[in-house]
Amino acid sequence: MLRTALVALLPLVSSMCFAETQAVDIYSQDQLLEMIRGEKYLARVKQDDCQLVQDIEARAEVLKQPLYQFLWGEMLNHGTCVKANAVKGMGLLQEAAEQGSPEAMVKLAEYYQNGKFVIRNKDRAVNYLLPAAASGSLAARMMLVRLYGEGYGSPRDYEMAYNWLYNNVFTDEATKKKALSLLQVLAAKMPASAVARAQQEHLRTR
Repeated sequence: MLRTALVALLPLVSSMCFAETQAVDIYSQDQLLEMIRGEKYLARVKQDDCQLVQDIEARAEVLKQPLYQFLWGEMLNHGTCVKANAVKGMGLLQEAAEQGSPEAMVKLAEYYQNGKFVIRNKDRAVNYLLPAAASGSLAARMMLVRLYGEGYGSPRDYEMAYNWLYNNVFTDEATKKKALSLLQVLAAKMPASAVARAQQEHLRTR
């Protein structure tokens, strides 16, 4: 009877072992973008038991894919599945930003805004946010309007930043409410005529 029970358990044990060692597929660009925008990318790498470290490194270092440069850079910045190396990590974010990645630009802006890994420099944060906001990044537009409202950056760009955020499409009420609050602060720094122009669908130059 004991022999019969053991034989019956073998397929179950085998399937459990297979489940534990099953390989994880590399993330698609869409999956990775969703993870980055949801700020779940480092948690996902750890959840996948760090199985993709070599694949991520290859796509960042050899193939120079911007989203993977972002991910690999952040893994190095925070010591996720690898030894922390902020010098290299920040360099990878810079490379991704130079390739036009809005996600990398926003992350660099966050670090300069908060003074993490670098000396705090909110004007430099603005410089990273401008091209990301121009490309349509809502996160960049929100942060840019906030910094302008705090008095950073050039007043010449207030109208443009206001127009971008004012005419953005919002998928949830909480974000739209936050955007309106930020716009209200920025509007207080602008002439009424500039606010009126910025609220048009298409910004007209004077």
